Amino acid sequence: MSSIPGSPCRKQVWDCLPGEIRLMILKILIQDGCKLAHLATVSQEWQAELERHNFARIKLTPSRLADFSSMVHRNHALADAVENLFSIVSAWDPKSDLILEISIYSLSNSQHWFKYLTSLPDSPSQTIPTEGYDDAQHGWVAGFRHAAPPRRAFDKIFSGIMEQGPFRNYVSKFEWWDQLPSVPAVASLLLRQQNRRRWKPNTLTHMFARLPRLQEIHYEPWGEWESEGMQMTEEESQYLFDFIRRFNIHLKRLVVFENLNQLYPAILQWFHLGVDTADVDSIRNPDPAVGRMVALASLQLEHLGASFLVNASHFCAAIEPSWEPVEDASDEIGVVLQAAAAMAMWMPRLETMEIWNGRKGLAAVFQYQTLRNTQQATITWRARWELNMERGLIRAWEAVEQLDISAIKSHGDAIPCLRLSSQVIRPVSLQQIQM
Repeated sequence: MSSIPGSPCRKQVWDCLPGEIRLMILKILIQDGCKLAHLATVSQEWQAELERHNFARIKLTPSRLADFSSMVHRNHALADAVENLFSIVSAWDPKSDLILEISIYSLSNSQHWFKYLTSLPDSPSQTIPTEGYDDAQHGWVAGFRHAAPPRRAFDKIFSGIMEQGPFRNYVSKFEWWDQLPSVPAVASLLLRQQNRRRWKPNTLTHMFARLPRLQEIHYEPWGEWESEGMQMTEEESQYLFDFIRRFNIHLKRLVVFENLNQLYPAILQWFHLGVDTADVDSIRNPDPAVGRMVALASLQLEHLGASFLVNASHFCAAIEPSWEPVEDASDEIGVVLQAAAAMAMWMPRLETMEIWNGRKGLAAVFQYQTLRNTQQATITWRARWELNMERGLIRAWEAVEQLDISAIKSHGDAIPCLRLSSQVIRPVSLQQIQM
């Protein structure tokens, strides 16, 4: 089906279809038997219709009934608290440069299966408590985990914020956010990784819209490890970073750190699904479309940190259109570094660029840094292996330092080992990861 050039229907074909045809299409999708959750993100009309079907029948067993009641009650209280907060702070002086942190957790999180969870203020002086946990009922014996948490415990810890009430559907939730007062006093927003409950990226766009003077965002979401949730999050993340680029015009610093725990997917697959995890890669592959949107959003920023959410090759391809990501992994590092050099030509005021990666047993960083008030720059490679580079880059090479592989037990351990020059994660968040 095509539209007449110049007609108002050219860019919104769906809206130009007769109402009966749109309804017929939605009914076919519902009757098809496919999963509908990811389709609800297509438009507000789809959300309203599909969620009416999805939530037309909710099955509650006796064991879950009490949890459902308390969950809805807590979400009502949370919505009231957010509304009261925005209402109060909206009257503050717009020049206050307030730092707002939103952290949502339950005190019971660390009392049962997840003993090591902490909820601390964003202060580097805070010490992380360590102790030998002993609670056989919840899988802990003499400080070590001897049994996996049930799937229900994982779902509770990583549940979506305000996803189980108090709103009827996504449309009513977004309308609630949009009616909140604008809060120009907030200049910095912290959403740290200790907040394991997940903010939907689409929800964050409506939150950010109520903070018109945002200059700095620290966003540390937990990565998805299930395919359906991963696909929805990637699609919504594209919209989130496009929104930031278009509407958060005062933003100067954006630090995104997608956290991961390589044990979580393995525990779920082995203990709950009976799958052998020997060949399972618990590190997800970043979505190229999300990388492109982050790259475009970065063009207006003074500082960008995007760890694990974005692949460097996708970022380079978005800034330097003539370069395409390579398929040969054996030469990928060298080719990406060449693309990064070409990309830097588009950044005349670039002072520092760091391309890094880290996980258990692995850490590497490539660093480009200009020397202030000079026309010189240094290129540094730190890793647990040497990197052979072409002659033109070898001349600029300053140091190759071998790292101790035994010291790198997680992606968190890689960060101090690599001595990254700029902040990629909040200091307390890094402490919590290294526990």
